[in-house]
Amino acid sequence: MIKVSEIAKKKISNMMEEEGYNPQSDFVRVGVKSGGCSGLSYELKFDNKKNENDSIFEDNDIKIVVEKKSILYLAGTTLEYEGGLNGKGFVFNNPNAQRTCGCGESFSL
Repeated sequence: MIKVSEIAKKKISNMMEEEGYNPQSDFVRVGVKSGGCSGLSYELKFDNKKNENDSIFEDNDIKIVVEKKSILYLAGTTLEYEGGLNGKGFVFNNPNAQRTCGCGESFSL
């Protein structure tokens, strides 16, 4: 479903621990909502509660929860992390996106 790069895995684990989450039992909640300059934008946050409409996936030892309405938008996406002086932070490489904005935080199909 969603892949997690090695660099993103390390950053997620560190950030989860800093915010009081356990990377072995808690998860990253990924979703899509209306908005952004291209029409749809990504949501990314840590969570420890699964909702009824959630699906759980795991890649590279990171648990990912996606609400069912966002699954079609995110199928095949790779979550990456770009650091450095000009780094963007977390980046979604989404093969379903036909157009993305300059900042990479929104897309359209």
